Amino acid sequence: MANITVSKMTFEPVYEQEVEIVERKGIGHPDTICDLLAENLSANLCGIYLEKFGAIMHHNVDKALLVGGKANAVFGGGQVIEPVEIYLVGRAILEKDGVTIDPQELVERTVKDWISKHIRNLDPEKHVKIYARIKPGSKDLVELFERFQKSGEVPLANDTSFGVGFAPFDDLETAVFQTERFLNSEGMKREHPEIGEDIKVMGVRIRDRIRLTVALAFVSKYVKDKEDYFQKKEAIRQKVQKFIQEKLGKEVEIHINTADSKHGEVYITVTGTSAEQGDDGQVGRGNRVNGLITPYRPMSLEAAAGKNPISHIGKIYNAVANEIARRVVQEVPEVKEAYCYMVSQIGKPINEPQVCDVKVRTTKQVKGLEEPIVQIVKEELEKMPYIWKGFLEGKYTVA
Repeated sequence: MANITVSKMTFEPVYEQEVEIVERKGIGHPDTICDLLAENLSANLCGIYLEKFGAIMHHNVDKALLVGGKANAVFGGGQVIEPVEIYLVGRAILEKDGVTIDPQELVERTVKDWISKHIRNLDPEKHVKIYARIKPGSKDLVELFERFQKSGEVPLANDTSFGVGFAPFDDLETAVFQTERFLNSEGMKREHPEIGEDIKVMGVRIRDRIRLTVALAFVSKYVKDKEDYFQKKEAIRQKVQKFIQEKLGKEVEIHINTADSKHGEVYITVTGTSAEQGDDGQVGRGNRVNGLITPYRPMSLEAAAGKNPISHIGKIYNAVANEIARRVVQEVPEVKEAYCYMVSQIGKPINEPQVCDVKVRTTKQVKGLEEPIVQIVKEELEKMPYIWKGFLEGKYTVA
């Protein structure tokens, strides 16, 4: 069994420090689009593997690039002049026992299906060009992947890497996360179809004052003129402020599209995403697996999206570390906050990390809390060989 350590947090809580910064890139942000396309490609590939070969094969389709297009947005309409280009890149087994997989067809289907469901005003047939660059993986990693399949034992880690997680979200983290989800909710889109999916929220807390700065891509066909734009923006701002203040029970400043000028440019787009012009995207540049970018918390630079869910630690350990931290806070009443750090060793079973270090904030003695915390860790490690099912079912987020 892995080395499991439990210790008490001796450092100042983030939420009690003078300043805190938190960011979230919404579902229509070019970086998030890349993350979620890569992850959906992995999930679709896993489905094909299970159907055709009876088992998930080695793959890492965790590289993606979005090259912004060119558009002319005008009040009441506009057009996309040059399409967005999307490249999905990675390594995968595409042929086995005489059965082949067409990577271009798979990538095109993945991109078109996802965009159709999530970016309402971006037409994947007219506004997007799609390129697949999927090639075979390195022999040593393929062999390492297949070794556990032949033995029927626990998957072997395909990298020496680490994952981190924390729980719970504090007020600023909650405000940033919930603001984006609220703006991109079905209810808000029905009330305000002018809200595009490309939404970025930057939260700053200075002592007790929380300020959220929102970049929101308006959809030009739903905005008549500049006066209509500013009226709609203020109506949206008020709704967000009311929603978040009720969530937190405290006042929050909300600012939307602060670069707007009543005598100059405003933030309107044809499609609801800056990907149409002026912004590009790439996997791994956005949210961590918990959906936030938190420079005042422990973070991993791993891009979880698109990595295989069987043995890639950069994906698995970040998801499990967050799950352990969440369970510790929920199930051990004396614990108010938990951090979890895990590190693997390539070639070793994925559920035998070199160390799993859990740090907790509590007024009690840690010694009396070790047993239930260690039990939670052991349970999550035991489930780890089957975690791939959770990724395929969408239980675990990657962005």
